[in-house]
Amino acid sequence: MPYSGLATAALLLLLLIVATSAMACIEQEKSSLLQFLAELSHDGGIAMSWQNGTNCCVWEGITCNEDGAVIEVRLTSKGLEGQIAPSLGELTSLSRLNLSYNSLSGGLPAELMSSGSIVVLDVSFNRLNGDLQELNPSVSDRPLQVLNISSNRRISIHHMGENEEPGRNQREQQQFYRAHTFLLLQQFAIFCCSDLGYNQFSGNIRPGIGKCSALRLIKANANNIRGPLPGDLFNATSLEYLSFANNGLQGTIDDALIVKLINLVFVDLGWNRFSGKIPNSIGQLKRLKELHICSNNLSGELPSSLGDCTKLVTINLRRNKLTGELAKVNYSNLPNLKTLDFASNHFTGTIPESIYSCSNLTWLRLSSNRLHGQLTKNIQNLNSITFLSLSYNNFTNIKNTLHILKSLRNLNVLLIGGNFMHEAMPQDETIDGFENIFGISIHDCALTGKIPSWLSKLGNLAVLDLSNNKLRGPIPTWINSLNFLKYVDISNNSLSGEIPQALMEIPMLKSDKIADNSDPRAFPFPVYAGACLCFQYRTVTAFPKMLNLGNNKFTGAIPMEIGELKALVSLNLSFNNLNREIPQSISNLKNLMVLDLSYNHLTGAIPPALVNLHFLSEFNVSHNDLKGSVPIGGQFSTFPSSSFAGNPELCSPILLHRCNVAEVDLSSPNSTKEYINKPHPKSDMNRSSSYSAQSFPSFYEAAAERNNDAIDLRELLIGRLRGFRFGGISPFLATAQIRRGKKTWLTSRLPLLAAAPPSRFAGSSGWLVRR
Repeated sequence: MPYSGLATAALLLLLLIVATSAMACIEQEKSSLLQFLAELSHDGGIAMSWQNGTNCCVWEGITCNEDGAVIEVRLTSKGLEGQIAPSLGELTSLSRLNLSYNSLSGGLPAELMSSGSIVVLDVSFNRLNGDLQELNPSVSDRPLQVLNISSNRRISIHHMGENEEPGRNQREQQQFYRAHTFLLLQQFAIFCCSDLGYNQFSGNIRPGIGKCSALRLIKANANNIRGPLPGDLFNATSLEYLSFANNGLQGTIDDALIVKLINLVFVDLGWNRFSGKIPNSIGQLKRLKELHICSNNLSGELPSSLGDCTKLVTINLRRNKLTGELAKVNYSNLPNLKTLDFASNHFTGTIPESIYSCSNLTWLRLSSNRLHGQLTKNIQNLNSITFLSLSYNNFTNIKNTLHILKSLRNLNVLLIGGNFMHEAMPQDETIDGFENIFGISIHDCALTGKIPSWLSKLGNLAVLDLSNNKLRGPIPTWINSLNFLKYVDISNNSLSGEIPQALMEIPMLKSDKIADNSDPRAFPFPVYAGACLCFQYRTVTAFPKMLNLGNNKFTGAIPMEIGELKALVSLNLSFNNLNREIPQSISNLKNLMVLDLSYNHLTGAIPPALVNLHFLSEFNVSHNDLKGSVPIGGQFSTFPSSSFAGNPELCSPILLHRCNVAEVDLSSPNSTKEYINKPHPKSDMNRSSSYSAQSFPSFYEAAAERNNDAIDLRELLIGRLRGFRFGGISPFLATAQIRRGKKTWLTSRLPLLAAAPPSRFAGSSGWLVRR
């Protein structure tokens, strides 16, 4: 027995030694990895485990097989900087290389593209800007199936000899090279997936893609690709995912060709220039789940065959020139439909009853059409709906509408503005059930009456837009009971009285932080940011905190307590009858980007402490009775003279009225003048009705749409003062727009808010081999 036990122990030890030695990495491959590490200017901390005297199979991001050969390198989101070393191509068993979401630069080594083992190559979301070596078309046995080079700076394709065209200048030749990137797809019939999105590829799609018999996914959105879809593209019959969104493609979608792609599951041709009708043969695409052809020039009626695509989950045809009635399609045949977007077309008639049979529908947007009539109770069948936009149609009977919709218990966002013209705002206390509403807009309706008390029951309300109506009376005192309210737009009404203390006590506006984490709710808030609709807010915590009381009949002084609303990003009190001085406490609003106090009867000096509002990008105190010198320094050096016009006693080097010693002393930071309470006759001011004509739903309902995530963010940011509205324009995403010579230090100080590129489909990662 002792001998038997000793023999067993020895056998186990031998097996352990063999197993350990089998897993030890190959020295040559360790050397290749260390060469890669040496090329990095910032290693993100991986050097801590990548030590020469250790087994590379246990290094961070490295996976080996039982023979000790490296089969996967996965270093995503490590903060890597530098260039990709060609030595990774020496890893002869490497099948998956994922270096995405880093800051790598330079070119993509040809050794990786021509590797004899790599199946999945993902270098997306880096800063690659070099040449992409064209592959030898005579070699057809390479295993590369998934190529993801999306979201880089600029990758061009390097060509030899026969692709050089004489007579081209350097810029034309570079564009010619980039256009030939699509030749990669025809060189490898075994290609499965290719993601070239969010680069700067230009030119036409050259013929040859149709030869890719195994191609299942091609994604090249957000580039500068132009021209028509080549006819041979429709010979790639294995294609399941087709996305050329946000380019300059044009022409028609051929009825006879599209049906050849019988395996299509996902189609996104949005944000292009396609024209003509939606092909009737689309009904033969029985596997189709998502159809996005928004923001084109499509015309004609909906094909009735669309109802034959019974697996459809998403239909997005917004912003085209489609006509006719929605009832052309029988939506009861689409039981899986979750998103239906027909906004910004020319549809007429009523909402078809068959839409109400789509019990899984969560998103319905029919805004900016010519629909009419009243809602029927059958809309209550949409138990799952969270987003409903019917804005800018010709619907009637707002009271009946609200009583019907209150039963939709999952509704988060309700946009019904631009309807119910000249009706009365319902005051019925029995309007309830909207307890999950986070955003509501009943704007541009010319409704009469007062702000209804049933709004006080919306305990989750974060965004309220009642602008452009004819509401009268004071702001109700219950306004401070809405604990999550952060965006208030009641501009362009006839509201009166003094600005109430209750408005100064709204909890979310008093927070010290712009993006306040005290709101634990993380619900979707699908509102786009910027006129190009390049980004969308994902949660309400990322949405701007704004107070817009402009163009009403408010009187009295601006409350000193307004300085307690420290989270405000935009404050608009313009076109009222406010008097006395501008309170010094406004200088406490350190997050303020937009301040409009124009067209009032404000007196005294502009508080010098306002120069400490370092984020202030838009400022307007024109047409008041202000006096003294305009503050000097900070953002005030960037504001135009029009910001101070209509104040004859203001003086400044930028105004016609130069300052003397007494006037400079009047607006000195040491001045301690008290408020002036002099009588101020009410004037018949020429109120602007256009400055706030664009309200929150029109922002993404009718604004020009484009989805170029590669656009320079600085061009999207601080909205023009009078257009800054919920759905009007977003004043912040990542940095302030540099306008009129604003200081560059401003851009480094602005907070980054949680805005992200819009996701038009769910589960997209499933289209690529799992990383």
